[in-house]
Amino acid sequence: MRILVVEDEAVVARRVEQFCRSILRDRLTSLRRLESFDAAQATLAESPVDLLLLDLNLGGRDGMELLSSCVAGAFHTVIISANTDQALRAFEYGVLDFVPKPFTQERLAQALARALVPGRAGATAVKYLAVKKLGRVVPIAVGDLVFVQGAGNYSELVLADGRRELHDKNLDRLHTLLAPDFERIHKS
Repeated sequence: MRILVVEDEAVVARRVEQFCRSILRDRLTSLRRLESFDAAQATLAESPVDLLLLDLNLGGRDGMELLSSCVAGAFHTVIISANTDQALRAFEYGVLDFVPKPFTQERLAQALARALVPGRAGATAVKYLAVKKLGRVVPIAVGDLVFVQGAGNYSELVLADGRRELHDKNLDRLHTLLAPDFERIHKS
């Protein structure tokens, strides 16, 4: 698993890294720590990751802004923040988990397990899926979805109005975000 930790507090960033290494061991292929919003945005644009661990207060910049700009990416996101009032909003963007600060190794392990084991989002299913179109991110209401089908390493969203949109997450990753009433009936 390739992890990017975006946290501007060095002590917290080291703790997250230490816990990830302890929890994931051999399953961790790389872990990179960044402190700034701009560095994180540039890295996410050019380097593939499997999981983003994101703080919401990055030296005065809003981590939700970073989340909204990269939500269409192929990776999953876990928020680690003291801003618990943003948890519901974060889940609407499709995060796997929201770990409130201060946190324990056990709590972080629960969040990492969601990224490792395909599961279902359940009550915290996303309301919107984001697709990249012409250099910008466009939200698609989950309520407008008729079905989703696999398209190689991507997923094709088929909408009620007949439109088809390509999503960067593959079918397995997208399935973990959707409500339980989305039933997988075929491999693709």
